Amino acid sequence: MVEKIEIYKHIYQDSDMSVSTIKELKKDLKNKDNKIKDILDYILKEFINYRKHSKKVLLKNKVSLEEEGFMAKMMANMGIKKEVLTDNSDSHMADLLIQGISMGSINMEQKISNYKDSLSFRDLRYAKKFYKFEKDIIEELKKYL
Repeated sequence: MVEKIEIYKHIYQDSDMSVSTIKELKKDLKNKDNKIKDILDYILKEFINYRKHSKKVLLKNKVSLEEEGFMAKMMANMGIKKEVLTDNSDSHMADLLIQGISMGSINMEQKISNYKDSLSFRDLRYAKKFYKFEKDIIEELKKYL
């Protein structure tokens, strides 16, 4: 049960931070002519869905939600603003997103490897689905490099 909670907490926190970051990036790129904006809506929608589902599972299991702190989100958003001002090219934006998503993906891969024998089939399948989504997004974003 601990492993299940840890997996869903990771998915929730990773998705929550991604939603915050992508919303900020979309806002900062609003009046710019970036092709990468096309994929941001899809990525955002998917992370919102993962956040919603993982939140539901955690609340059902009476787990308090631990979002990334206000300061962490604020620092990430300030970093995005700075990066957009410095270089808002599609390749640079893709690189930033790839770096962020990769960190979560690596953690997810470790958790799947460590917990594969103790998770239910359904929970393991969901964790793998989330991991695959992150890997697929990284591959899509590489097209903008």
